[in-house]
Parts: sequence; C-alpha cells; structure tokens
Amino acid sequence: MPDTDMTVTADDGTPLAGTLTLPAGPGPHPAVLLLHGSGPLDRDGNTPKLHMDLARPVADALAAQGIATLRHDRRGTGATPGDWRTAGFTDNRRDAAAAVRTLADRADIRADAIGVVGHSEGSLHAMALAARTARTDVRAVVLLAGFANLGENAFRWQGRSLVGSMPAPVRLLRRPLGALGGQILARVKKTRTDVARVAGAKVNARWLREMLAHDTREDLAAVDAAVLAVTGDKDLQVDPDDLKEIARLVPGGAETHRVDDLTHVLRRDPGRPTLNNYRRLLRDPVDPELLDLVTEWLTRQLVGAACEPSTGGRLTSS
Repeated sequence: MPDTDMTVTADDGTPLAGTLTLPAGPGPHPAVLLLHGSGPLDRDGNTPKLHMDLARPVADALAAQGIATLRHDRRGTGATPGDWRTAGFTDNRRDAAAAVRTLADRADIRADAIGVVGHSEGSLHAMALAARTARTDVRAVVLLAGFANLGENAFRWQGRSLVGSMPAPVRLLRRPLGALGGQILARVKKTRTDVARVAGAKVNARWLREMLAHDTREDLAAVDAAVLAVTGDKDLQVDPDDLKEIARLVPGGAETHRVDDLTHVLRRDPGRPTLNNYRRLLRDPVDPELLDLVTEWLTRQLVGAACEPSTGGRLTSS
C-alpha cells in the first residue's frame, strides 16, 4: 500500500513527522489515526530496545478495506524534534487532536469518517478525542488496553499486578514495595519541573503528574462515537475488569472484548504472564485475530455512507 510522508503541525508549531498509508483507488477515503503507548515511541510504536511493530500490520489491514491510516513520531523521537522527557500527557493529547484536524483537512480524506485506534496511553487520548468536549469529529474509536479510572488508581493497580507476576521472593516484599511506590508517587506529585530524578533516574515528571490526575471516566461518559474496547485477560498493566466500566459509562454502550491469553503487548501468552516474557512475545506478529476484529469493526463503522455512532454494545468475556 502506498505510504506518504505527512507532517502534522502541533498547536505550538512543532512539526510532527508521520506517515499516511492510503488505500488503492481514488479517494476520498475514511481514515484512522493510530496512537501508541507511553514513552519515546516512533510512528511504528517502537523504541530502540523494544519493538511493538503495531503500525504496519494495522495500516496494511485497514488499507485493504479502503481505510487510510496516519501515525506520527512522538516529540523527540524519529524525525520529530524535541525532548520526549519534557512532553506532558496533555501535550500528547493536543498533538493527537491536531493530527485528527490535519486529516480532516485533506482532500483525499473523508472528514465525516475519521476514527482513532489507541493502544495503552494512546487509548486514553482516543477517549478524549471522542468526547463531546473535543474539537474534533471522531466517528469511531478503538481502545486497546485502556482503563476506566483515575490515572493514579490505574497506576497503583499496575504496580500491584507487576509485583504479583514476579517470583515468590519478590512477591513476599509486596507491602514494602507498595509503600516505596507510594512514596515515589507522592514525591513526583510535589515536583514542578518537566523532568525529575527518581531513584537516580530521570523521569518525565510533568507527564506523570498529568497522567496521575487524569480521570478517563469523565471522557468515557461524554463519548459521542462508536466504541470498541479490547483488553487481554493476561494484561498485567491494565485491569481487564475495566471493560465492564467502559461499557457502562459510554452513552449507548460499547462493544467490549476480553480476549483469552492476550497480553498488554497484543500477543497471546498461554503461560503465566510476566514482563520478562515481553521480548519473546514481541518476536511474533500482533495477534491476527485481534487485527481481524479491529479491521472488521472499523470497516462497519467508517466505510459506506452511514457513519452514525452505534447505539448498543456487548460484553464478550473469556
């Protein structure tokens, strides 16, 4: 499928370098913005040490169904200037909104048929873009491993989950590790700088402060778009039970799927899930059944004349 270099100009003038994958044939085409997880991720969802390789399979699958895909390098990654450690959570959200507006302004894109696919942090921004308060016209959103909670609560759940997945000697230290984590969060919340040192390492303090204070439930309750939410039952970083809250909060409901053996990195692990398994899992492609589910759902929502949000959802539990 043909790829085109595309630059999104952020609200502060930063040029966000990206790629637009267009389907074969004449436009205008429906389009999807792909938003990745946290950290210094490029347009394909990769860091130098960890490759999600999410963008290419998503773009190819959607292009085969007549849907274009835009993805861009985060600030300070790939060909986008800046420093990712100083970019806040709200900066990432504003950049995503600018990308949707840029898509809608293109003659080869249908402004009435734009969707967003978000993974992890990207799903949180997708929720915000689909809310009635956003200055975008998003018709459909796919939430891959998104949570329905206050950011700090979700972060604490993740900490408990990760410790619980570790070997028995570490699990015995769950309480002191939890107390230490609470102290670190309290320290970060008191910072006022973009970057701070925590346990000797530089962290994006502004991003963390803003994420901890963000409550996705407010956006979910204001969503004015069709919603597909998918979380794996072996996700260590997001509570799969939040799917029920997503379905409850979204006006008109949401289609939700809790997928057997699916992990946070969107690959299946039949064994006991741990962070140490990620590198092995990432040698395999994104789960093909997940790709089929997302592609078929977005095709129903965005391709064709009718682009109205769905009025009902269902919960598929493993």
